[in-house]
Amino acid sequence: MSLLELQSELKKFNQASKLTGAVQDVDRLIEVLVSAREEVAAANDPHSTSLTLTKLQNPVSAQLDAINTDLGRVHKSQNAFYKSFARAFKDRGTLPTDHDPMGSQTALINRAIAMHLLREGQFGVATTFIKEAQPSSQTTSQPSSQSQPQTPSITISRPDTPPDAMITDAAIPSDLMAFQSQALQEKFAAMYSTLTALKRRDLYPAIQWARENSKELEARGSNLEFELCKLQFIWLFKGPFFNGLPATMENGVPGALRYARENFASFQQRHLREIQRLCCAMVYSQNLADSPYRTLFDITLAFDEVASSFTREFCSLLGLSAESPLYVAATAGALALPNLVKWTGINKAKNTEWTTQNELAFETPLPKSMLYHSIFVCPVSRGQTTDANPPVILPCGHVLAKESLQKLAKGSRYKCPYCPSEGVVKDAKEIIL
Repeated sequence: MSLLELQSELKKFNQASKLTGAVQDVDRLIEVLVSAREEVAAANDPHSTSLTLTKLQNPVSAQLDAINTDLGRVHKSQNAFYKSFARAFKDRGTLPTDHDPMGSQTALINRAIAMHLLREGQFGVATTFIKEAQPSSQTTSQPSSQSQPQTPSITISRPDTPPDAMITDAAIPSDLMAFQSQALQEKFAAMYSTLTALKRRDLYPAIQWARENSKELEARGSNLEFELCKLQFIWLFKGPFFNGLPATMENGVPGALRYARENFASFQQRHLREIQRLCCAMVYSQNLADSPYRTLFDITLAFDEVASSFTREFCSLLGLSAESPLYVAATAGALALPNLVKWTGINKAKNTEWTTQNELAFETPLPKSMLYHSIFVCPVSRGQTTDANPPVILPCGHVLAKESLQKLAKGSRYKCPYCPSEGVVKDAKEIIL
């Protein structure tokens, strides 16, 4: 089966494996049951109750049959895609199963999954996962309330999280989630509160956060605060017919001009040119679509872009990457899997073994967004550096692998292979590219 055929099967699977129909049937069943309960409560008569329950049998049976039909359709699509996937990789080799490098890293895997759920704002799911990921000895043995005082539970949730789906600090055992402190949960909750406001086209929470962290953002060279203020200026500039705000002096061109006077002064040193363009556009306020500034005021994708920038900067100030490590690892693995399976199949056909350790025997094509470190090849040994054999820089400025330097050294001294300089091995500094 070709890649295009597999993609076609995947498209069919995505269309047929949705649980929307089953959820709707469950909702209808709940409505039927709630209606019957209200009818029984209102009648307060045993005869009427018996009659209502008798009438309830057929609708409930019909809804249960509909739910089973929906689930059967999903299960059938899953089986069909599994068979297609198996055919696609048939006779292409299999991955080795005798060694699982992550088999002893269960705690790290659980940590990555829980952090991913927190980053996605799925606090309720994270709570359930953390509880179920604990060893049975920890979940079954509970300290007595008489012998040890209970720790108060602190509830953290997204603004749109239902009360029964909140995550509590007391529910997170320290041995699994030591990284997941109450403060971290509060920060993620604040992040999602701000993102929710951005979806409503409310920029003020994000602007307030940027101002509170302006020094850190400026040290990073970030333009987030100005981009937020610029978008707020444009949002006001477009007026009540566009932004839906009341037609007052705080909105429209007068409101945008007032906002610029109050907020743009601190950005003049770095963004004077752009501020001038924004202010000059006021001359064309009645005919902005035909003005030289029409592209500057096109904010079709601006809120999505500024939300991504806010998420990236927020995570950066927490010492986290903008993308979830679990998502990146899973995506990179999916991209590398076909090449890895093919390579394993070739080795199996040739009766050879893969003896390379700690690195792949071939280049794995990944997008630029997933390339985090430069690759350095030692000009002396022609080999790629590793964690055990890192690149080092000599006082003369030339770089080579640590093992190559040790082989060149006679005692404690060495001569650079690319210039007349000589030096002592201890003067070479390990570098990170």
